[in-house]
Amino acid sequence: MLQPTHPRHRPAGTAPAVAGPGQLQPAGYLFAYFTGEARPAGEQVRFALCDSPRMDRWQELAGVPPLAPAGGGARDPFLVRAADGSGFHLLATDLRIHGSEGWERAVSHGSRSLLLWHSTDLREWDGPRRVEVMPEQAGCVWAPEAVWDPSREEYLVFWASTVYPEDDPGHRGPSYQRMYCATTRDFRTFGAPRVWLDKGWPVIDSTVVEHEGWFYRFTKDERLPGTPDAPDAKFIFVERSRDLVSRSYEPVAQGLGRGADGLPGVAHAEGPIVLPAPDGRGWLLLLDEFGGRGYVPFLAERLDSPQWLPAAGPDVCVLPPGLRHGSVLPLTGAECAVLRDLAPAEA
Repeated sequence: MLQPTHPRHRPAGTAPAVAGPGQLQPAGYLFAYFTGEARPAGEQVRFALCDSPRMDRWQELAGVPPLAPAGGGARDPFLVRAADGSGFHLLATDLRIHGSEGWERAVSHGSRSLLLWHSTDLREWDGPRRVEVMPEQAGCVWAPEAVWDPSREEYLVFWASTVYPEDDPGHRGPSYQRMYCATTRDFRTFGAPRVWLDKGWPVIDSTVVEHEGWFYRFTKDERLPGTPDAPDAKFIFVERSRDLVSRSYEPVAQGLGRGADGLPGVAHAEGPIVLPAPDGRGWLLLLDEFGGRGYVPFLAERLDSPQWLPAAGPDVCVLPPGLRHGSVLPLTGAECAVLRDLAPAEA
């Protein structure tokens, strides 16, 4: 059972249970996550239920078997509520580091496919399916997410990939991660991939929240610490656009998670999750301090805030330790009831 230790701590258009601060609060939350590559079974998708609108207690859904392809791994899971009400989609990175040739090989010769599951009730999941979304020039497809685009009535799916020149079929030359995207209406047929975010230096782990006509994009600066002109390396920057598919997002903030003005931060951050705060006042940003405490919470009154402050106190949220890059889905009361019996009884 997952036990919270101490307080620390919609995808856009997909969560009717919660639309923003000050509006109806969800009855609970479902956290999809993995635990890391240190253990043989650590790169599998697992689920934890918070059967409370306060985000204050979590239990692993022992009744849902961990999800991963046979002989492989599944990392960075992302939950999507189907816009047509048909159920839920789950995307994940097709990657297993434990027992593999390591990160260098995974970056240059990894899977070029998404892992996909579908469920009508969050209890049973059909899959996984591998859907190849990048050509042979790509070295990997990491941390896929999806957002419903209401103006186009389709999903935008996005991920990070390294890409190599056609005259380098062995992927031996230098490359860097940039964000690609493609559209889909059913998570079976996808449009052609295209560059969505290219800074000229590595970025990964984008997530998007829609609010008041803006799409806010949170992304990890993947440059190495100590890189010249990169004081916010390994932290999160924020941009926004009125058009989800645009390549021209305007800057909002940078260095989220780094700490400032004497306030503590995290050593480094990835896998951002953005939600309305459980108390309905402002926004909650969860950052994965990989190799450290796991997810740590930050708060801001607005999504365009230049600074997010560390959250404190049990009234904000309490998260179990050890959860790696994942996603949180707000739930209705009926959805909580469906999942309740899959968690072990509290002692």
